[in-house]
Amino acid sequence: MSSVEQFLTPDEEKAVVMAIQEAEKATSGEIRVHLEKTLTKEAMERALEVFYELKMEATSQRNGVLIYVAVESRKFTICGDQGIHEKVTHSFWDATKEVMQEYFRAGKNATALCEGIRRVGEQLKHYFPYTEDDTNELTNEISKG
Repeated sequence: MSSVEQFLTPDEEKAVVMAIQEAEKATSGEIRVHLEKTLTKEAMERALEVFYELKMEATSQRNGVLIYVAVESRKFTICGDQGIHEKVTHSFWDATKEVMQEYFRAGKNATALCEGIRRVGEQLKHYFPYTEDDTNELTNEISKG
């Protein structure tokens, strides 16, 4: 079993997907989590590549957010599309990453992801509230590379 497959148990993976579903109930924004084994470049550079590979820029309000984790490299980042990035400050992204980092260091991978998702969801809800005609534009499943 690869390190990516071991990063979350099946139950933890379900909890992360449920956290995404819960966060997205209150917003038109979209949240994805992507896990990879290793990183051969800067985390943000790779996260942006994955962001476009997953077609996350295709949301109508450009409010997709990707939480990217390179498991063996022990690196992660959060990548927000233009719409959300214009609304929140760098301090929000930094504070969210700090909270997640503490959980990752403690070996609580699912908690780290769920807390990051919750915090991102709150910002998306504030700036991009759910509307009657909202559709889930992207899958909530965790992607793996």
